[in-house]
Amino acid sequence: MFIGIYNNLVRFLYPVLIKRYIEKRKKMGKEDVKRFNERVGRPTMKRPEGRLVWLHGASVGESISMLPLINKLLEIYPDIHVMVTTGTTTSAEVMAKRLPERAFHQYLPIDNPVFTTRFVRHWQPTIALWFESEFWPAILSTIKRKNIPLILINGRISNKTFKRWQQFEYIIKELLGCFNACLGQSEEDAYRLRVLGAKDAMCLGNLKYAGLPIPVDENKKKEILSQIGTRPLWLVSSTHDDEEYKIGRFLKELQEKHPHLLTLIAPRHPQRGAEIKKKLQEEYGLNVSLRSADEKIGAQTDVYVADTIGEMGIWYEIAPIVFVGGSLIPHGGQNFMEPSRCRDAVIVGPHMHNFTDAVSRAKKADGLIQVNDVIDLIAMVDQLLSNKELLEAKQSLAYNWATGEAKVLDGIVEKIQGYMENEDA
Repeated sequence: MFIGIYNNLVRFLYPVLIKRYIEKRKKMGKEDVKRFNERVGRPTMKRPEGRLVWLHGASVGESISMLPLINKLLEIYPDIHVMVTTGTTTSAEVMAKRLPERAFHQYLPIDNPVFTTRFVRHWQPTIALWFESEFWPAILSTIKRKNIPLILINGRISNKTFKRWQQFEYIIKELLGCFNACLGQSEEDAYRLRVLGAKDAMCLGNLKYAGLPIPVDENKKKEILSQIGTRPLWLVSSTHDDEEYKIGRFLKELQEKHPHLLTLIAPRHPQRGAEIKKKLQEEYGLNVSLRSADEKIGAQTDVYVADTIGEMGIWYEIAPIVFVGGSLIPHGGQNFMEPSRCRDAVIVGPHMHNFTDAVSRAKKADGLIQVNDVIDLIAMVDQLLSNKELLEAKQSLAYNWATGEAKVLDGIVEKIQGYMENEDA
């Protein structure tokens, strides 16, 4: 009932209100104007022959977590093609670089039943795999209406979301009813999905544990290493506003204990690079070089701000110690599994509620260091830089934990195969 009301309301409101909002997004650069036809369900590509597996993820994090699954499915089924949909221009850019042969990217249509029906009619997917918990009523109901198997992968229901959905139980039950199966990131997520009305809800593990190595441009890596030389270094990655400045206050003090120490900062939002450089120089007297401005790492460089997209693999490979941001502030943390797979000693702050299950598992295996605040962080970096044996032990423990968790992929693939084989029959 809710979905029917929603679809009729969207049809009515689109030309009146929603279209204006979309036009505003175009002007702000949040829509890909050249490919906007995809957003209204008018693809410019022909559908490839044979079976088509459709995977959808809202943004960069979800789309990257798909890659191991995409590769595995293409390996198992040499006759299929894979379509990945996302909603952001950044994720489209990342996918263009990282999708393998027989896989391609499209933008998810705006959630209007006219557009979603047009989209599904064109692509006619064999199966749809929905990542995490972005529930758009029009597209989900279109998939169900066309009798396409739909599986929720890596479903995540935070405590806040769970409480909110419990107030609108009839709505979420109808939305979850569009899915044939729901795979939660954790046992807690699976439990919450069941309570909210999901069918066949279970936990096979978090697919983010099975991530592929991040691509590395070896030539760029060699160039950076030649500029760094033998200097000690550490990486502050995926930082959000204010975290760089919390850490910047203590860098001179850390350099006194470790002469010539270089701090690499890779902000979560690269467009903040110039702002970070300015503040670190003006407030803390640090010598800062900016990668986007093609500034080199000189002997006097204290901080190198890596404000680029698609180069994180370089920084994870060259830095022995990595602090993962979004965790010194109440954001909830960022993906710490990627540096773990690169054999780095990984440190996070106190605010990791986006990865509660993963943090618990990693800490149990002694594969993650969690600190209480920035003072503890600086002390831990000092300790690791001072003690080679401790550093190597933490690097190995992080790597062993991350690679051991990768087996989750097999369970998820087996679940998907059940629907693929039924379709064959």
